[in-house]
Amino acid sequence: MNRRLLRQALPFISLAVVLIATFIVQPRTMSYFGLNLMLQYAVPIALATIAQMFIITVNDLDLSIGPFVGLVSCIGATLLLDNPALGIGALAVLIAAYGAVGALVHLRNLPSIVVTLGLSFVWLGIAVLILPSPGGKAPVWLKAIMSVQIPVVPFPIVAAVVIGVVVHLALMMSSYGVIARGAGGNPKALTRAGWSMLRTKIIMYMLAGFFGVLSGLSLLGLTTAGDAHVADRYTLYSIAGVILGGGEFIGGRVSPMGAVVGALTLALAGSFLIFLKISPDWQIGAQGAILIIVLALRALVTYGEQKR
Repeated sequence: MNRRLLRQALPFISLAVVLIATFIVQPRTMSYFGLNLMLQYAVPIALATIAQMFIITVNDLDLSIGPFVGLVSCIGATLLLDNPALGIGALAVLIAAYGAVGALVHLRNLPSIVVTLGLSFVWLGIAVLILPSPGGKAPVWLKAIMSVQIPVVPFPIVAAVVIGVVVHLALMMSSYGVIARGAGGNPKALTRAGWSMLRTKIIMYMLAGFFGVLSGLSLLGLTTAGDAHVADRYTLYSIAGVILGGGEFIGGRVSPMGAVVGALTLALAGSFLIFLKISPDWQIGAQGAILIIVLALRALVTYGEQKR
C-alpha cells in the first residue's frame, strides 16, 4: 500500500525537488514575483499536456499538438483580432478536424503516430500561410486574462490547479469518464457493453482539440503576438508531462492532476536550467533526463509492488 502511495506521489515529489533546487540556486525566486515569472508559461503547457492526455487515454499519441498550438496562436493574432466571428468559426473547425482525425484513426485502424505526424506538417503549413513571420496582435481581452494578478498565490498556479481539478472531476469521477478510460483499458469489453468506440474516440480527440485551442490562446495572451513556431517543443512537453505525471501509454491509465503537476515541473525545470546557465540547446536534453530519472524511480516502485 505504501509503495502504491509512493508511486502516486512521485510527480509531486519531483515538483518539490525541482522547486527546492531552484530556490537554492536562485533564492530571489522564493517570492510571489519570482514564482509568477518562472511559471508564466505553465498554463499553456498544462493545457497542451491535458490535450495530449485525452489522446493517450484511448491508447493513441498526438505528434501534432505543438504545431496545432502554433496555428491557434496565428489565428488568434489575425482572424480572431480582425473578425472575431470568423476567428471563432476557424477555431471551431479545427476542433471538428481533430474529431475527424480520431474517426479516421479508428475506422481505418491507422497508427495515430503516423497520422498525427503528417498532420503536424498540415497545421504548420496553414499557420505559415496565415502568418509567414511572427506578428499580429493578441486581442485585448486575452492579454487581460493572462495578466490577471491574484493576491498571495500567482495566477499560473491557481489556473493550473483549477484546470487539473476540473478535468479530474470530469474524467475520473463522472460516468462518461469511466467509459472514456475504458476505451483505453479494455476496448473490447466496452464494445460488448454497447458503447461506441468510434464515438468515444471522436469525443476524446475533440476534447484534445478544444484544450489545444485553449493552450494556443493562452500562449498568445502571454507572447502578445502570433508565431507559427512558437510551440514547436510543446509536443515533447505534453507527452513528457503526461508520463511524468503518472500516465502510461496504454491501458487508459492517466492522471489529470498528475499531468498538470508534470507540466509545472517541466516549466520550473526550464527556469532552473537557465539559472544554472545551461545553453538552450542542452535544456531539452536535461529535461529529458529528469523524465528518465522519474520513470526509473516509478519502475523501481512498481517492481517492488509486484515482488511483494
